[in-house]
Amino acid sequence: MSSRSHRATYSGSSSTSPYTRRLHYPPRADSPPASAYFSPFVGDGNDSMEMQPTPGAQAHFAYSTTLRRHSIGNYTFCGNRTGSFSIWNRFLRMVGVEKDDAHLEALGYIPPSKVEQTPSAKYSTYDADDVVSNFRSSTTHGLTAAIIPSLRQVHGYNEFSVSKPEPLLLKFAKTFYESPLILLLCGSAVVSAIMGNVDDAVSITIAITIVLTVGFVQERRSEKSLEALNKLVPHHCHIIRDGEQTHLLANEVVPGDLVTFTTGDRIPADVRLLAAVDLEIDESSLTGETTTRRKGVAPCASDAEMAERTCIAYMGTLVRNGRGSGIVIATGSQTEFGVIFSMMQEVEERRTPLQRSMDELAKNLSIISFGIIGIICLIGVFQRRPWLDMFTIGVSLAVAAIPEGLPIVTTVTLALGVLRMAKRKAIVKKLHSVEALGSVSVICSDKTGTLTRNEQTVTELYTVDEHVRIDPAAPAPPARVSAALRKTLEVGALCNNASAGRNEDGVHVGQATDVALLNALSTFGFPDPRQTFTRVFERPFSSELKSMAVSGTHATATFSNLGTSQLNGTGREMYYIKGSIDALLPRCKFYHVSEDSTPALDGNMRSVIAGKAQAAATRGLRVLAMAYGYGSVESTGPVSSAPSRTSSPVSGSSSGHADKEKIHLVFAGFVGMFDPPRKGVSDAVSLLQSGGVQVVMITGDAEETALSIARALGLRSATNPNSCLTGAALDRMSAAQLRERVGNVSVFARTSPKHKMAIVEAFQARGAVVAMTGDGVNDAPALKMADIGVSMGKSGTDVAKEAADVILVDDNFSTILPAVEEGKSIFHNIQNFLSFQLSTAAAALTLITLSTMFGLSNPLNAMQILFINILMDGPPSQSLGVDPVDRDVMRKPPRKKDEPIINRRIRWRVIFSASIIVIGTLFVFYFALSDDHNMSRRDQTMTFSSFVFLDLVSAIQNRGLGCGLTQNRMLLITVAISFLSQLGLVYVPFMQKIFQTEALPLDDLLFLFALSASSFALHEGRRRYERMLNQSETYATAMEELA
Repeated sequence: MSSRSHRATYSGSSSTSPYTRRLHYPPRADSPPASAYFSPFVGDGNDSMEMQPTPGAQAHFAYSTTLRRHSIGNYTFCGNRTGSFSIWNRFLRMVGVEKDDAHLEALGYIPPSKVEQTPSAKYSTYDADDVVSNFRSSTTHGLTAAIIPSLRQVHGYNEFSVSKPEPLLLKFAKTFYESPLILLLCGSAVVSAIMGNVDDAVSITIAITIVLTVGFVQERRSEKSLEALNKLVPHHCHIIRDGEQTHLLANEVVPGDLVTFTTGDRIPADVRLLAAVDLEIDESSLTGETTTRRKGVAPCASDAEMAERTCIAYMGTLVRNGRGSGIVIATGSQTEFGVIFSMMQEVEERRTPLQRSMDELAKNLSIISFGIIGIICLIGVFQRRPWLDMFTIGVSLAVAAIPEGLPIVTTVTLALGVLRMAKRKAIVKKLHSVEALGSVSVICSDKTGTLTRNEQTVTELYTVDEHVRIDPAAPAPPARVSAALRKTLEVGALCNNASAGRNEDGVHVGQATDVALLNALSTFGFPDPRQTFTRVFERPFSSELKSMAVSGTHATATFSNLGTSQLNGTGREMYYIKGSIDALLPRCKFYHVSEDSTPALDGNMRSVIAGKAQAAATRGLRVLAMAYGYGSVESTGPVSSAPSRTSSPVSGSSSGHADKEKIHLVFAGFVGMFDPPRKGVSDAVSLLQSGGVQVVMITGDAEETALSIARALGLRSATNPNSCLTGAALDRMSAAQLRERVGNVSVFARTSPKHKMAIVEAFQARGAVVAMTGDGVNDAPALKMADIGVSMGKSGTDVAKEAADVILVDDNFSTILPAVEEGKSIFHNIQNFLSFQLSTAAAALTLITLSTMFGLSNPLNAMQILFINILMDGPPSQSLGVDPVDRDVMRKPPRKKDEPIINRRIRWRVIFSASIIVIGTLFVFYFALSDDHNMSRRDQTMTFSSFVFLDLVSAIQNRGLGCGLTQNRMLLITVAISFLSQLGLVYVPFMQKIFQTEALPLDDLLFLFALSASSFALHEGRRRYERMLNQSETYATAMEELA
């Protein structure tokens, strides 16, 4: 399709095209081009490793040269609405100005929601000559260098702006105002200082300082780990300007540039192809499809989907085979890559479940504090006491009610969890993200590169009489390899254009199926037969013939004892072909048993072979058949004797039509290949599902392939056809319909980035805490929208890493399992700490309130209360945050999104523990009180010691229900230290003067020990009851899942 009438003008004109209007932006301020941070290319410019970053370059980029961290002016360049746009829009909306887009449109900006067509969609319908003419370029000389500055002024650089790292001082300050609990503690410290309670003010200030320092230091460590993980690698390209080829950074490309690329190159921008020779491009990072896309130059239909635009090469995709050239039609945010990046930038970050719980707790504690002050003041009014004295007492009690140790325990516990995850090859960007994983109820996982390896692998080999399966997780050849199986492997290796050697990552370079066939050859321990094969002719793969063929001679007999390759002592030209089963099988008249036996292939045998191939295809395998014959690929001239790097024919390669005459072929066998699951993923999925986590697979692949992988992974309901939804079905659903349906779906196929966002949003609308895992550009918006985003470290794209909260360094999905365990354990540890802290505070408040109400002597003096506050907020309570992970934690269902951190069970536990302390202390107070009802030193020492001993028992018994008495050694050590410190206060003379205590006789001490033992037994009964409740809940959950 050609349409000059509606073409957009190239630059600076008054065209009304939305894309022309989007291009006009002021230049960014004070930000050098990316090339300023790299040494220039040297030599012939073909070695990208010769372009090295200058010192300090890393600070100006995020993961690669595509994502820039730079200063920007009033508006971001390249039409990317980040940075200033985002902040300015939020401010305008906050003050009530809603029409901000109108102001931006006046400057030439068109919001993404108002852009109906991307350049790739538009120019895919144009003839190649029309595209060249439209951009005033040339198919041989490209653009002129003189016009580049003006074009860059209009279009900007081919890159994306991301925010600069916040200054350390600002990042430190944000930890204050982003946490309501920290603000509450700051307020209580100020009030305490004003009221003269300097000790309380100092202790709270120290607690806040520890919290902020630990959290800040740990997040800085995570940032350093990310910097070490991502070595800055320049994205470069080859372009033609003024008729000369130039090697430069992809950031420098402008629309109209003539770009060339070959196997192994990454496409620098969206390109309309002008030439394509055997060109196959891996678009998995953009579309999620595992199979490479074969490209051509013919225009596409106007309604072609992004994956179906065969004449467009997209920014960031990888050339797997062949070579090509084309005109750059879009750069920066106008590319399909940029559209997805803009979607990601528009998604606002969510607070984690723990952060929301802490916010709710801070609000409740504030209400309780003001309530205590009010109640104490009312008591004073009724008792006609001085209101100022009562107000002072009320403030003191309110401050005591706030557990200032909570932020410390939370931060330290999260920091230790982050450190443990780092040892397991998972980098957690934010402290609260590690706990959020423990709250996850749904994991939406991208398939390609996350659940699977993103590489085609031969898993099954078939001959007429043999069927061999290869476990991709632990490939091992069978004990005996038949001649027919050898012949199948040989044909796959000879009819192959992948590199014989391996790259720095230890893999062959080439088309995915070619690489898979060479890897299968290595699995069986056979050498590459191409070393002794002289290729004479080659017919590259043709979509018309659905096959590829080569012919040539063998210098010597190969590993399969090719006696037939020798004729009268000289090399006989052999013909090898691979292709689809329906293209090859009708041309085969014989089948291979051995070199001396090739029986005729009758109709029954053909049906058997076709049936086996169909069965393999229905399991999601890609079937590739192998055959051979004698003679030459009919051609007009020779090709290179060595396998071509691009599998491209030269002047002598045949058109392939005459090759149809070769019908007397010998069928060797066929292979079944697919993108296999990563090692350990199926086990991790099983354990996650048993823990109540729903695992959902989202992929751009076809429905059959997706269901095949889902069954291999053991996803629930994967055997039910209704458990799979396609992108087309999603488009027909309303948001409410999708919300109702997603609960029973485990596989989503043929999805786009907008579908992934809709799926995540639907699960969140059902009250689920959603984790999204992925590695591609197409995953980035959903990664940011999810409650927790998890990206791959090795295979993950720059944009995916930028959007994620957690990065798996070794790309191991199985790491999510211990991360979920870690998150659940952290939450339970925080609950255990809270139940202990609040029971201590409640007991102290109750004792003081009761004594105040009834006009009794205070059972605890000021120094003793301060010591209890410091002692109980100190080591024992901190030790509860490091309980080991409960082995049964994964059997418990994920907590609900809106479940408070202090739930009903924790409240009853606090009441139970506080009641034991209060009743026990009052009993001792009554038992020890002198006959004259005056409080003596012995009486106060007994009361003080009983409170401390009962509280230490509470600390031990508030450990995790699955934690044995000696498992948390730190807890035992800190309790022992606190116990010895209390004995020191009672028996050391100078401490007796400070705390107004006296030495207790042995019988009093034994009485206190007996009371503590009784408390221990009562707590043990409570723990046993709670374990019974857990078992009942686990059983009920299991029955519910079975139902």
